[in-house]
Amino acid sequence: MVAVASLGLTSCDDLFEPAKQNFKDLSQMETEPDFAMGFLTRAYSSLSGYYTNTEYATDNAVVNQNSEGFRTMATGGWTSSSWTGINEWSGSYAGIQYINQFLSKIDDVEWSADPERREMLSVRLRGEAYGLRGILHYQLLRAHAGYDDAGQLLGVPYLESYLGANDDMNAAMARPSFKECVEKIKADLNRAIEILPLDYEDMDEVPAKYTQYTDDVAIYNRTMGSHFRQLVSGRIAQAYISRLNLLAASDGFGNSISWTEAAEASAVLLMENKGIDGVKAGAYEYYVAGIADNLQEGVNPSEIIWRENVADNNNTESDNLPPSLNGNGRMNPSQNLVDAFPTASGYPIGIADDYDAADPYANRDPRLSAYIIYNGSTRVGVDNVTVSTVAGSTDGIGGVEQRSSRTGYYMKKRLRMDVNCTAGSTTTKPHYTPRVRYTEIYLNYAEAANEAYGPKADGGNGFSAYDVIKAIRQRAGIGAANGDAYLEECAASKEKMRDLIRNERRIELCFENSRFWDLRRWKLDLNETVKGIDWQADGTYKIIDVETRDFEDYMAYPPIPQSEILKYSNLQQNMGWH
Repeated sequence: MVAVASLGLTSCDDLFEPAKQNFKDLSQMETEPDFAMGFLTRAYSSLSGYYTNTEYATDNAVVNQNSEGFRTMATGGWTSSSWTGINEWSGSYAGIQYINQFLSKIDDVEWSADPERREMLSVRLRGEAYGLRGILHYQLLRAHAGYDDAGQLLGVPYLESYLGANDDMNAAMARPSFKECVEKIKADLNRAIEILPLDYEDMDEVPAKYTQYTDDVAIYNRTMGSHFRQLVSGRIAQAYISRLNLLAASDGFGNSISWTEAAEASAVLLMENKGIDGVKAGAYEYYVAGIADNLQEGVNPSEIIWRENVADNNNTESDNLPPSLNGNGRMNPSQNLVDAFPTASGYPIGIADDYDAADPYANRDPRLSAYIIYNGSTRVGVDNVTVSTVAGSTDGIGGVEQRSSRTGYYMKKRLRMDVNCTAGSTTTKPHYTPRVRYTEIYLNYAEAANEAYGPKADGGNGFSAYDVIKAIRQRAGIGAANGDAYLEECAASKEKMRDLIRNERRIELCFENSRFWDLRRWKLDLNETVKGIDWQADGTYKIIDVETRDFEDYMAYPPIPQSEILKYSNLQQNMGWH
């Protein structure tokens, strides 16, 4: 832990005057590189989690805990002063403060006695810092940008230098326009791309962009080589530009940049991933045992651009397996989401000839059984137990209070089914959490390309929105018998293709903290009633209403914490949050 006084913007008093015996002086950064490095390490700890369970506040799922924050938020209890799991304010700005302190001292630190290695370390660390600063501001922008009472679309305060106790914090809290904030984030991310290698890999010779610093490949590999995988790289910065541009091009954010610009930002990254050939078979199961068990030395699975470290545990399974499998069944997928999965023919269930309402899980998109536990699902990997959600059963609706599903479904996607949570026989397995994966970037491109060029034009990138969606659906194994006739129908219309792309995004990225933000940037209904399925012992079922949502229109743009608004007169709140 780095014991310094720059812990964010939560107070102006005493924050910068701690007891001196408990803190190192900032000048010690110059002679203690580990101390200096700690500032950057703390900034990494401010990154948002990928699995933050915002799904609970969407039409994709509910939670079975009565007092869970997202449930309160989605059912009318959201205020600018209440808990919300999407508040990025304090954590992100704390990380940004650390980064700006770090950048103010980076040129003075004695990183190494070797002058060439010292220079190379300074280059890499500077690139990481700019990349992290852009990423943290992106987190803030997505969570807290919005329209003010005058109808202006505002970004978030962009901090490009460290704010100390004697600086004018109120002036710094004035919000720039959304578009100006987007450009500042892109500037930082592009600086990182310019400075950093695309990936951290050991090389046989020094890449040309670094020969001005050293021609010693050993020095290069000791500062930019494989040991540094999972630090911010050029590829990771490119991925965040893809995310940022998609957000900015969307209707909910005023189409602040063109869809063409958004498409091109994603295309750059995808062309480095072999274009359409990069949509690899089996990539929708990026989390399975055969992959997680074999990750070593920071290597990524082919689907993953950035991830957290591997951890050996059973936390996710304990939280989310059905109670019959000794879990707590927290995340309950909705019937709404289940209905979004097509049949094997690729047609939506409402118009598919191969859908049997009496046997609703038969002949469906294989991703349904990979992502969701439903009545009759079998756990292969430990005990081959078949889950029953029939009324009156342990896993049925109301079976075990605050442990059984409220919808008749359980989330499977993020679980390892070879983990045993039975008391006395508990096992743990390696897990990893993504930060960015390629399928998201392909879907970003498909959405932007369809809007910019239409379904089948490629804009000179070598692949179209149609090509991407076709590859993703082929990978999932749908539409194989009929040439994916439904896709061909959709390809005749930008509007139909838009709906299909959005549905594919819903399926592919379910339970990955995407739906909450997508609904808002698309300006879609936030109040769709969440439905479930109640199976009866005679094999029949009824569709039930599970949770009614209560979002006001202004809640499409989450608030700035009211505590911050009260501190700074220059800091404007988003419209409606008073």
